[in-house]
Order: sequence, then structure tokens, then C-alpha cells
Amino acid sequence: MNALLPTSRLLIEPPMPLAAAIAWTTLEERQRAETFGSERRRREFLTWRAIIRRELGRNIRIAYDEVGAPLLPDGEACVSVAHCADRVAVCLSPNRCAVDIEPADRDFTRAANRFLTPSEAALADDPHWPGFVWCAKETLYKYAGRRNLDFRKDLRIESAHLAAGRIIGRIGDELPLELAARCIDGCLVTAIL
Repeated sequence: MNALLPTSRLLIEPPMPLAAAIAWTTLEERQRAETFGSERRRREFLTWRAIIRRELGRNIRIAYDEVGAPLLPDGEACVSVAHCADRVAVCLSPNRCAVDIEPADRDFTRAANRFLTPSEAALADDPHWPGFVWCAKETLYKYAGRRNLDFRKDLRIESAHLAAGRIIGRIGDELPLELAARCIDGCLVTAIL
């Protein structure tokens, strides 16, 4: 990617009050946000757009690619976004990137059999490990940029070094990818920068 952004950035912030997001969002975006059923969802939607524009220092058009991921059509940067109950995560990078964020207190064990293989479960004994695997696979899915990937077969976690903040994953038969992995402000965050 020939982006103008010199370095990768991962920003994690609480959703902005609606009044604060107005300066960085378009009328069309605010009108779309009004159709959402919850104020929390409206704030998340407007916050990540405001963060992108604030960080780039200008009003930039935000579009979506064929799989629904945000896209900056002028090629200024690659972008990935995620949100959970009290945080919005935005990754801006000169290269393809991806991010996911989830509350650390969410119970991932109930759905673990749909995304966590026995060999992956054995990689770490951290109580947050199932959540980190979920986040890492969501991040890999976003990074792949295509639909219909199986979370157990197509997205794999090969090693974990949580003390160093690293997880190694793979999409299908592609080369391994390093993911940053951290617990920040009560949230599990994984990112490919």
C-alpha cells in the first residue's frame, strides 16, 4: 500500500459523547447513526469515524469494501475498527491492518467449542486465553478480508507469548502472522499492525 501515513497507530478510547463527535462526522453519518436503536451504538459508530479524521487531521471520506470493512478510498491509510461495551479501537496503518477488542470479563467458554481447538486451548493457561483466541481469530478474519472462513479450520493460533504481548496466527496456508495481544482498561485487544 502506498499510504501517506508514516507509522501504524492503535488508538483505544471510550466512545465520545455525541456532541463531541459532531465536529468530526458528516451530516449523513449522524443521520445514519440516528437510525440505530441504542445510544451506545450511535456513539461507537460516530466515535471511530471521529478518531480517524482527528488523527489524519482532516475530513476524509470513509467508505466500505466488498466485505463491509471500512476503507479510506484515497489510499491515505489502511484502517480497521472494533468496539465493545466501553471502548472503541481504531487501527491506522500504511499497511493492511486489523484489530479486535472485547471485554475481559466476557465468558468465552460457552462458545469456545465453535472457535477454539484442543491444541489451541493447550497453548496458554491464562484465564483470559479463550478470549484472546477469540479476539485473535476475529483479527485474522478481518485481516483476511474475505467471508466464509471457518474459525476452527481456516483461522489458527500456533503459539502464544502473552507475557510478551504476542500471538502467532495463520490464515489457511498463508504465512504466519504476528498479533499484538494486550489487556487494556479491562478489555482484551489483539491487532495486526
